[in-house]
Amino acid sequence: MASRNQLGLLILRVGVSGLMLFHGIPKLMEVLQGNFDFGDPIGIGEVASKILAVIGEAICPILIIIGLKTRLAAIPAIITMAVAAFVVHGADPFQKKELALIYLIGFVAIALLGPGKFSVDKR
Repeated sequence: MASRNQLGLLILRVGVSGLMLFHGIPKLMEVLQGNFDFGDPIGIGEVASKILAVIGEAICPILIIIGLKTRLAAIPAIITMAVAAFVVHGADPFQKKELALIYLIGFVAIALLGPGKFSVDKR
């Protein structure tokens, strides 16, 4: 039973974070090319917003996949998805915010459950 739970944690970590990378890697590549065009949903400026989005959608998911500081790494991803769901898509119909909410739920579960034994942290 315990090993199935550990496998489930691994699948959750790798699945949610791996899919998030499809959103984060393009943003990371834009930043590396010097393109900081982005929205400013919380009023801190385009550059800061883009950097925080890259951290929440690319850097932290990589840490979560390998299981390094997983609970801590989930926090920026949670915040990024909460901003996407409730600020960026706050006035949109449910279908527009559904994906952000699914990611949000996944990252909250990861933060609560931890990385499991199939991780660098092995907890």
